[in-house]
Order: sequence, then C-alpha cells, then structure tokens
Amino acid sequence: MEVMQVLHMNKGDDENSYAKNSKVQSKIISLGKRINEEAIMQMLCSNIPDIMGIADLGCSSGPNSLSVISEITDIIYAKCRELGRPTPELKVFLNDLPHNDFNFIFGSLPAFYDKLKKEKGSDFGPCFVSATPGSFYGRLFPSRSLHCVHSSSSLHWLSQVPAGLESNARTAMNKGKIYISKSSSLCVLEAYSLQFQKDFSSFLKSRSKEIVPGGCMLLSFMGRRSTDPTTDESCYHWELLAQALMSMVSEGLVEKEKVDSFNAPYYGPCVEEMRLEIEKDGSFSVNRLETFEIDWDGGVDDVDTTSGAALRGQRVAKTIRAVVESMLESHFGKDIMDELFRRYGEMVEGYLSKTGTKYTNLVISMVRN
Repeated sequence: MEVMQVLHMNKGDDENSYAKNSKVQSKIISLGKRINEEAIMQMLCSNIPDIMGIADLGCSSGPNSLSVISEITDIIYAKCRELGRPTPELKVFLNDLPHNDFNFIFGSLPAFYDKLKKEKGSDFGPCFVSATPGSFYGRLFPSRSLHCVHSSSSLHWLSQVPAGLESNARTAMNKGKIYISKSSSLCVLEAYSLQFQKDFSSFLKSRSKEIVPGGCMLLSFMGRRSTDPTTDESCYHWELLAQALMSMVSEGLVEKEKVDSFNAPYYGPCVEEMRLEIEKDGSFSVNRLETFEIDWDGGVDDVDTTSGAALRGQRVAKTIRAVVESMLESHFGKDIMDELFRRYGEMVEGYLSKTGTKYTNLVISMVRN
C-alpha cells in the first residue's frame, strides 16, 4: 500500500464525509488551545517578525482546517494589541497529502477572510493562505521560513506500513489482525516501533531546518500512557475493526488472505518514545508535554440511555469510516464498506456499554533551539 496515494479523509460534505464526522478531532484541537496559546504568546514576547510563516501540517478538510488558523490569528492579534505593535503579515501554509480535499478548504476561504476583516479590521495582516501538498516526513518549506508549526491528529499516521508487514510480504506476520493486538508477535510490535522512530526522527529533522530559532512547534496526536503498545487505549478500536472483518470472513464475504495481508500505517506512541526521539534530534526544547483522554465519539450526553449507546456506536463508526475508508477501500474494495461499518458500529456499541476505554491524546509544545 502506497500511503501517499491512498490515505485521505473522506471528501465532500455527505453523511460519510470527514467534514460531517470530525467531532473527535475538533475536541482534540480545543483541548490543546491553552497550550498553543501559551507557546505562541511566549514566542511573540521575544520577537514579532514583520512577516510570519505559519504551517498547519495534516490540515485535512472540513470545518477544522481553518479553525486552527483562526485560533492562531486570534492569539497573534491579541498579543500585538497588548504590546501596541502592528500585526505581521501572515503567510499560512496548509499541508496534507496530495489527495486531500483542498478544494473544500479553498471554498471556505472567502468566508474566512471576511471574518478576519470583520473581527480584526482592515489593518490586520494581511493574511495569505496557500496549500502545500506533500508528506511532512520530508522537507516542505524553505530553510528558516516558519515561525509557528501546528499539527493535530496527524502524526499517528506512519509514512508507510512497517517493513515486513506490507500487503505483498511473503509471509503474513499478523494474521487475523490489522494493527497491533495482544496476540501480535514481538516482531510485529518491534516493526511498528521502529517505523515510528524512523518517521518521527525524519519529521523533527525536516522541521528543524524550516523553523527559525525561537520558533514554536505545537503537536497533538493519538498515543498512550502505558509503555505497553498492546494496551486497549491505544489499539482496541483497531481490534474491533479486525473483528468486524473476520466476522465477514466467516460468512465468505471477505477473503481471509485479504485481512492477513492488511496492516494499518498507524502508531500511537507513549510519552517515553516521543521524548527519546526529541532528545536524540537535539534541535528542540520541550516546553510542555501533556496527555488528555478523549471519548471515542468526542463526548455526548445521551449515552446513559439504551438508544444512546446504539447512537454512540454509530457515531464512532462514522468517525472511523471518515478517516480510514480510503485505505480499506483500496485493499478490500468498495462493495463491503457499508456492511463492514454497520458491523463495526454494533461491536463498538457492545464494547462501550461495558467499558470506559477512551483515546489518549498526546499534546506537546516545543521551541526551536
């Protein structure tokens, strides 16, 4: 599987689109707001450049894409007013893989610019927004061109399926599973860990060249509190998806070999793994590193009712479908998607009715040395 070719959130704004099913990601952005504000304010206290480069890596599409930029511009506007300084010109770069639905974002820009002008006046900025397609595991921008880099709900995606677990591998190493599970062998766990180390190291190396000294980097992505990669907080949403696929295998609706040869290009690291790579790189100093728990559906108020549990399962299924359908469809085909996610929703409903498992999200702010 070529991740760059097949990984993208569901496009458009229909019922299965990412635009309509990204409440979890919106909640994650809101939880990181305080840390982001602190980091940007601290950076602006030491220097307000005439032209400020800002990048949102893994911007996706839908309402969340420009909400992050709106928050950053709010922080810059407030700090400049406090200091009695004119706001800098803002060069905003929205990055994601080439098949991202950038057109959806472009269609939202006129309203974004109108809101900026209405709330902050014609003297703010100006603000120039553009797209930069490509993988953030390599260079994307000129040297020392960025002052603030943000990335939310993206760095848990790997650049590739770990070596030895690709769909064309001679021997299936993770049979009946599509990600790390409690039954996965040690070699599977090591393959995922090594791929994360390689990717995160490449990410840090690339950003260290692009961010000016004193610039800030704000990251949030799925991870885990435990050092055990098989813990439920990190991988059970994948386990249930594998179970849904295997139930279809048992009925002859999906070939078992198809399941055995699929492994998700995803990894939820622990805090220790992140710190190790940051220390090895040496280009950044960590200001804050915190963990937050997130409900699988982003948090709703109707889960105490019988119908609420069912609705919650459906919401989780729609959220996951909006994110992973492009990858699954490229491997298993389009025809099984409706049935697969119907079963997945039922399994999630049963699981969440008996457990309080939540996602763990890691939030980190760093300064370029």
